[in-house]
Amino acid sequence: MTSPDETFTGHRGLQLEEPLIFEQDALGRCGVDLPQVDATQDRLGGVQRASPIGLPGLSEPQVVRHYLRLSQKNYAIDAGLYPLGSCTMKHNPRLNEKLARLPGFVSLHPLQPVATAQGALELIDTLAHWLKTLTGLPAVIMSPAAGAHGELTGLMTIRAALEARGDARRRVLVPESAHGTNPASAHACGYGVESIAANPRGRVDLKAFKASLSDDVAAIMITNPNTCGLFEDEILEIAEATHAVGGFFYCDGANFNAIVGRVRPGDLGIDCMHLNLHKTFSTPHGGGGPGGGPVVLSAPLAPFAPVPHVIHDGNGYRLVEQAGQSGDSPFGRIKAFHGQFGVFVRALSYMMSLGSDGLRQVSEDAVLNANYLLARLGDVLSAPFPGPCMHEVLFDDRFLRDTGVSTLDFAKAMIDEGFHPMTMYFPLVVHGALLMEPTETESKAALDEFIGTVRHLAAKARAGDTQHFMEAPQRTPRRRLDETRAARRPVLRWTPAVEQAAE
Repeated sequence: MTSPDETFTGHRGLQLEEPLIFEQDALGRCGVDLPQVDATQDRLGGVQRASPIGLPGLSEPQVVRHYLRLSQKNYAIDAGLYPLGSCTMKHNPRLNEKLARLPGFVSLHPLQPVATAQGALELIDTLAHWLKTLTGLPAVIMSPAAGAHGELTGLMTIRAALEARGDARRRVLVPESAHGTNPASAHACGYGVESIAANPRGRVDLKAFKASLSDDVAAIMITNPNTCGLFEDEILEIAEATHAVGGFFYCDGANFNAIVGRVRPGDLGIDCMHLNLHKTFSTPHGGGGPGGGPVVLSAPLAPFAPVPHVIHDGNGYRLVEQAGQSGDSPFGRIKAFHGQFGVFVRALSYMMSLGSDGLRQVSEDAVLNANYLLARLGDVLSAPFPGPCMHEVLFDDRFLRDTGVSTLDFAKAMIDEGFHPMTMYFPLVVHGALLMEPTETESKAALDEFIGTVRHLAAKARAGDTQHFMEAPQRTPRRRLDETRAARRPVLRWTPAVEQAAE
């Protein structure tokens, strides 16, 4: 459904309306000249396509304009503040991109001889050294492709270590405040998952946790700081109790950016932890593209890490393709080759440009910015847990009670004000949650504009202007979707009937 502010063209200023790319198809139109293909021998046994391939015929200007217009409909960290809690949408320094595009890195191939890729292997080894130093853990697996992949890798390593000692455990404990991928990873690894309740302070209920411990618990998975934006301040006692029953302590490192340079997870008794390079170390967030989820390991788990490993043996860097106490990796490779090398270049660039003191300041500024939001919004929004937060601040929907405005309505109204909404309805332990993470890369001026907008909308909701929220967003290329219907009955093909229904 288009905006009611109709124009002759359907355009709204420089926000241009256009048909779908398949609707622009014209027979014989092409943006390139392809050479005539000589007749070749049929090697498919007579199996040939009976109909056109179905790709649209477009000129080069049409293709360029189409994708440029799509990009203008996107919101990105390069456009403005991106306050998604739990996601850490921070600025990606252009220095990282410049280094990742160096010809010596871009032109590498993973199958070329190791002797010709010494610089790349040194970079991987150097990044691994930084990760081990920052976490205080002795080993790291560099190959996982992203956070959830790292979680699975870590749990498979834990399982391999347990099976090597003849200990077939069956359960993994996951607090309510953990990231949603944690129970999924545990289940994918063959474990039963038991949820641990949160206490009134938004942290793991220590009494409930200890009541669930037994000698069949393989691991506990804790996100720290957790998804309520709070530091698990009883983590030492949790680690001690887990180790006392022979289990391992897995930490979801997605929020490491809140404590990097200030707290070493190894000192907290953590055995295994994945690191999201896009969250803590400024690599691009993805959107389906390459990510990085290295996993750091304690000494008892290190022998069970998957291959390959990069080592320096005095004659140069080489790859170790075998691991484990018996000389063989418990489960081989977790991913082809060595991980996402372009992501490694960007992460190491970020680390080396900031240095250890700069990384420490990153976490300090992230926590400062989040607490600034809490201090400036705490009198108009409702925070479910007392005290200061870490790198993200959590509010619930009590401030909207009896207004007729929901968390979703409030978020849609933020779009009309030029802001990407905060994370909504997560974590699930808080009703109508609004989770905000400003990151360390936003200025006070940017935060003040965001704060002013939130305060304005909160006052508008309390004043009873519900229509404003119900109709939001009104200033976007498309109006609000029926999200339930869109999820249950997605339109995957555009037809004249669909167009007529939209009108």
